[in-house]
Amino acid sequence: MATNDQLKALVKSHADGDDPQFYAIAMQVAAKAARAGQSKFAQELRDLVNDLRERTGQRARIAAVVPFTQPKGELGSLLSVSYPEVRLSDLVLTDKVRERLTHVLLEQRQRDALARHGLTPARRVLLTGPPGTGKTSTARVIAGELGLPLFSIRLDTVLSKFMGETAAKLRLVFDALAETRGVYLFDEVDALGGDRTARNDVGEIRRVLNSFLQFLEEDTSESVIIAATNHLNLLDNALFRRFDTVMGLALPDDAAVESVIENRLASFKLYNLSWTRIIPAARGLSHAEIATAAENAAKRTILSNRTRVRTDDVVIALKERPRARRRADGPA
Repeated sequence: MATNDQLKALVKSHADGDDPQFYAIAMQVAAKAARAGQSKFAQELRDLVNDLRERTGQRARIAAVVPFTQPKGELGSLLSVSYPEVRLSDLVLTDKVRERLTHVLLEQRQRDALARHGLTPARRVLLTGPPGTGKTSTARVIAGELGLPLFSIRLDTVLSKFMGETAAKLRLVFDALAETRGVYLFDEVDALGGDRTARNDVGEIRRVLNSFLQFLEEDTSESVIIAATNHLNLLDNALFRRFDTVMGLALPDDAAVESVIENRLASFKLYNLSWTRIIPAARGLSHAEIATAAENAAKRTILSNRTRVRTDDVVIALKERPRARRRADGPA
């Protein structure tokens, strides 16, 4: 059952009107109940949370329609747009990262209250960490929670061998960012923000970085800018000063491994799973790789005409995931 701290947190989040935090805590209670053998109660609580979240999400989408079509002309080759519906409770995060992400969302939701005191909400977020640890998913959650479109910047089309062309394309992106409020994701930002002191750097790359830094400095829009990188050590120091918060996403710990698998297999019977076998098989894998393995175990279960996922299904699927290329950078 829920601990005293969880009960207090549930009441506080409800009083604050913080639905994402309320749902996240409720799902933690459900996961704890499942581990304690209260599978029926756990499933009923998950179903209740999902139903409430869906109804709340529908109301939010009706109230927050963003009038925007697909980017056209040259801008269409620089941006891709989507409208995520994922929520914070869908992510498996450390308590520290969840708390910081929740605060960014709170500042965005209360930006009018902050403005009355001459303050601006956090709107530039730098995400770091190994591949598959949830950087893109975090950007999707921010967009989904705020009811905003997610614009992914296609750096392969932004970058040109001619510095002038790259700067002009970046200007187009930042003009769109000011015109249409949304969440703008610069994935693999080290391609733009590489260290200017690196020995193998060239003048053109330095000028591209300077243009990017200038655009960030001059931007006063209400859009949220998300930059993500797998290579923290490659970023120029000046880039960090342009961001309100830096969040390091790491490979999942043992508790997170269990949560990822339970979330992915929520529609299956999971009793009698041997976590003492599953967790060692998952160590060294990212959130995304563990989720893929869980889905593969689910497919194996369905194709075997079973309703219960077995420990062997999960362990085999986890051991099939590649671990070879990796981890020189480590988590931030």
